[in-house]
Order: sequence, then structure tokens, then C-alpha cells
Amino acid sequence: MKIKLTQLLAALCFAGFAVSATPIPTNCLTGGLALGCQAWTFKEFSVMEAIDKTAAAGGKVIEFYPGQKFSAEKPDLKFDHNATDEMIAAVQAQLKLRDIRAVNYGVVSIPKDEAGARKIFEFAKKFQLYGITTESVDALDTIEKLVKEYDIRVGFHDHQHQPNKPDYKMWDPNYVLSVVKNRDTRIGACADIGHWVQSGLKPVDCLKILSGRIISVHLHEMNEVSPTAHDVPAGTGYCDLAGVIDELKRQNFTGNVSIEYEYNWKNSVTDAASFVGFVRGYAARPGLTP
Repeated sequence: MKIKLTQLLAALCFAGFAVSATPIPTNCLTGGLALGCQAWTFKEFSVMEAIDKTAAAGGKVIEFYPGQKFSAEKPDLKFDHNATDEMIAAVQAQLKLRDIRAVNYGVVSIPKDEAGARKIFEFAKKFQLYGITTESVDALDTIEKLVKEYDIRVGFHDHQHQPNKPDYKMWDPNYVLSVVKNRDTRIGACADIGHWVQSGLKPVDCLKILSGRIISVHLHEMNEVSPTAHDVPAGTGYCDLAGVIDELKRQNFTGNVSIEYEYNWKNSVTDAASFVGFVRGYAARPGLTP
């Protein structure tokens, strides 16, 4: 059967619009989520060691951050979007060795200057990343242009509320929504639920405000609701992880979930693993379809 050229072109255009160039493969899912570690969890170590520790914790994906030590043997080298091809190849080889997929990069400052911003997107492209995480609202026009060109998502991250810095608004999900809502749908939020709790907010409520615009998640569990709260093992704190998982699944969330454990820095693999166990266990509740 012959297909008219116009029909073929229309089908191709629709496919290009509807299908991402860099989806996270289903073999990276744990309990239905692309779960792994933000390398910042292991900031006392190198990126090579962070990959090893992510695998040891049971994670299947990793989110890089700029400026981490490259390796234990070469601690003076820093790994970021300025990395040499040789460094990138070595990291890619380590990812393959540990069966870990790189999915995101940040929090990174993206300049308004297109040439500088493009360098970050090119780095992301080399790793076939799902997204980039930033707080560079001033570069939004440049970001949107490159998001459309590269088909790589950008999530705006929230740190906690800072009363001494009234101009800092990213802690407020309503502000983040105001920044992204009229932009390309590949621009949204990196939902850091720990910082929301430190700001006195309920993570599930914040996720609902940003419904449909969540690119990625920084997963925490906090010991209390206060500006000085710190991370504790999954299920022992105030982040309502069960509610967070339910809400992400209600939204048909397909981004990465990065465990970001900012406590017990030198020996946090077991603590990070508690999140993998929690997600697995929650997904395996009696009565649920596997």
C-alpha cells in the first residue's frame, strides 16, 4: 500500500515531537522510577568512586554535578562540562562497568551567552542525558532555544528559603511554576523535596502545584521540619516518601529521581541504599500489579 508523501511527513513530524531523543530506558527503573544517586551524596569522593558507590547502594542511574574530583588517583582534576574527551571516555567506561546510566547534570549555572550555554548542552549530549538542572532564571531565553535544539530537558532547582536573601524565590514552587509555565514543556522543575521541608513546605503539596512540569527529583528524608533539618534514612522522617511516590506516579512522571543524602558524608552508602529499599518495598505492596 502506498502512503502519500504528505502523510509520511506528517507522521514523521508527529513522531519527532512526541518521542524524546533521550528517554530513560525501562531497565533503569526501580519500582517504576529511574532511581539512583546525585553524585553530590558522595562529594567527599571522586566521580569514579561516586559511580561505584551508586552501584553499591542499588541505584541504576546517576546525576553528575560540576566540580567533583575526577578520580582518587587524579584528585586535582575536576569533572564538569569542561572535561576532556579522555576524561569523558573514562567516566563512560566506568558507567558501563558498573551498569549505571548517567541521566542528569547539575546544579549548574547556565550563562545567557549562547556559546557558554551550548558547552553545557554539548556535554549533556555526549552522555545522552535526560536533563540538566539549574537555577539560572536570567538565562531562560537561551535555555529555551537550546532545549528545542538539543531535545534535552532543563529543571529549575529549589534551595531552601533564605530570609536574609529576599530576592531568592526558587524555594517557592509557585514562583518556579511562574518561571516555566509559558515555556517549552521540556523546561520545568527539579523538585528538591528536602529543601522544601527545610522551607516548611509539604513535598506532596509542592509536587501538585508543579503537576506536569516536574523534570527530575532530588530525593531526601529529613529528621524534622526546620531550616536546620538534615537527612536520615528513608521512611524515618518528615518527607512523606509514600505520598511523594504516589503523586509522581499519578502525574505519570518519567524523569530521574536522584537520592541526595547530605549527611554522614564519609559513609553514606547504606543510608542511600535505604531509599532504594523503600521504593522497592513500596512498589511491592500486596495487591499491586507487578
